[in-house]
Amino acid sequence: MKLNSRFYAVVSAALLVPLLALGGCAGMTHQERNTATGAVIGGVVGNVLCGGLACTGAGAAVGGVIGHEVSK
Repeated sequence: MKLNSRFYAVVSAALLVPLLALGGCAGMTHQERNTATGAVIGGVVGNVLCGGLACTGAGAAVGGVIGHEVSK
């Protein structure tokens, strides 16, 4: 079984992207982390509910606000 370079590129990206994303959160305050977490969860929920880009964006915005307000 011979693996091509595309496979290695996909595997590398799948490992590298989460590491970079988590590394960017190292200096965040508690409130900033809650805002980001709320935005991600809201975006996922918005996408699941209606599946469009507008719903995903609206869900992320609402989730970000909720996450920001909860941490006050």
